[in-house]
Amino acid sequence: MSRPRIVIVGAGFAGYRTAQTLSKLAKGRAEIVLLNPTDYFLYLPLLPQVAAGVLEPRRVTVSLSGTLPHVRLVLGEADHIDLDARQVHYTGPEGEGGALSYDRLVLAAGSVNKLLPIPGVAEHAHGFRGLPEALYLRDHVTRQVELAAATDDPKRCSSRCTFVVVGAGYTGTEVAAHGQLFTDAQVAKQPLRAGVRPRWILLDIADRVLPELDERLSRTADTVLRERGVDVRMGTSVKEATPDGVLLTDGEFVETRTLVWCVGVRPDPLAESLGLPMERGRLLVDPHLQVPGRPEVFACGDAAAVPDLENPGSYTPMTAQHAWRQGKVCARNIAASFGDGERHAYRHKDLGFVVDLGGVKAAANPLGVNLSGAAAGAVTRGYHLAAMPGNRVRVAADWLLDAVLPRQAVQLGLVRSWSVPLDTASPEVARVPGGPRDNGRPPGGAKAAEPADSRPGGAPAGNQPGGEPARSQPGREAAKNQPGGEPAKNQPGGEPAKNQPGGEPAKNQPGGEPAKNQPGGEPAKNQPVGDGPGLAPPPGQPAPGPDVAPGPVRRTDRFTEGDA
Repeated sequence: MSRPRIVIVGAGFAGYRTAQTLSKLAKGRAEIVLLNPTDYFLYLPLLPQVAAGVLEPRRVTVSLSGTLPHVRLVLGEADHIDLDARQVHYTGPEGEGGALSYDRLVLAAGSVNKLLPIPGVAEHAHGFRGLPEALYLRDHVTRQVELAAATDDPKRCSSRCTFVVVGAGYTGTEVAAHGQLFTDAQVAKQPLRAGVRPRWILLDIADRVLPELDERLSRTADTVLRERGVDVRMGTSVKEATPDGVLLTDGEFVETRTLVWCVGVRPDPLAESLGLPMERGRLLVDPHLQVPGRPEVFACGDAAAVPDLENPGSYTPMTAQHAWRQGKVCARNIAASFGDGERHAYRHKDLGFVVDLGGVKAAANPLGVNLSGAAAGAVTRGYHLAAMPGNRVRVAADWLLDAVLPRQAVQLGLVRSWSVPLDTASPEVARVPGGPRDNGRPPGGAKAAEPADSRPGGAPAGNQPGGEPARSQPGREAAKNQPGGEPAKNQPGGEPAKNQPGGEPAKNQPGGEPAKNQPGGEPAKNQPVGDGPGLAPPPGQPAPGPDVAPGPVRRTDRFTEGDA
């Protein structure tokens, strides 16, 4: 008798935990298949430290095959799920197609960047949902500081050293905090023109930083940011982005080459292609994480609208804490569906929050106890080490080295601007010229599009004792009325707001969902593409000059309504 097959789509917090728990429960009695575009689990909460040069990239990745020995890994992205035939059709990393049959299916596809058609944002900003985006941001910031130090034009020097971050949730707050320390360390060795210093601006239409947290934690974070020189502007967002800067909602035009978009996430569009009941882009499930009418299909994490039993009438926020714990419950309920154990409804209470502000500074309230300064920093890092499923010694070693040695600020040039577009359904994979669909989502999902300027973007998140990190509750951005984060309770997917320039983002949230299936510029096949001498730029991209940062493919399309 053949073993039943369980297929898990996605290896984020929910998918990884489901596979890890199932491999222990099944004990070889079931075949567990994990479909994911990369061969690693990404620990998102530490991604800002990668962009700021504190941690090396591989420190925040955990090998799937190395830590899930009884799970079969299939590299690829799900294109289409045939519920009646019980098959998942996917495309591999080199363009080859395939199909996986299943007896049980777990949809844990996660989320992607959230964006509304505010003029110029898609062309001049980048997200921060994957390792390629973090590597790009690190190179971009380093390049801007080096070019600023080399120019004699004070205006150009100032614009290159001005960095705008939109969204003061977990992600934006941590990016601005770490970014200011990173650029200050660079100019200490490579001074700028007299009177010029790196300037980080943090914007949000909310009335305070980290609006979803206790006011004491919010004040702590605000104080640390301002003491470092971060220009914190609440009640303000972006009205329009241009190649030379951003126009703010208060009418001011800020000259900058860097726009970091940290306004939250939306569910992966794969869930919408199933034709099942949805709740603002998330697949509706019951408290046992099963899809009504499809008992063989389970969903958890950001892709699922899970009833919040602690707050009747609402759904659990899109956070890593919930995703991690839902994965464990999902695995147990799958085992119960085969007669091993009993089903359990998902229920969880938050046990606190931690926000890493760089250096020894942090804000935290584990078990409701408010901490700041070095004590909060120690709790935050201790929580990260405890929550990570691997690489703990290497992460701790990098932290120790960063405390005693100067950071290495060099450009590796491994990720180009056009390869990490903001409006992509595959932020974990850098676009490859001439690759299979350029790594965009195939029919049934949102197609990736090319941005039009070498803008970086994004940021990772804070964390949460008592759960895995999440953006807005460690590891993901979320929470009620969170401008830079995930949608409010009862609003998974994001509730449109009024009076928001350029579109209709979530309440108190600058930004929103990107249009789907947008055509984008596609680099020529078999054509070397690059940012430096001897490499041809993608079609439509002017060759970089001596003082022009390499840029991505220019877009000729316009936004359609899509998800807006």
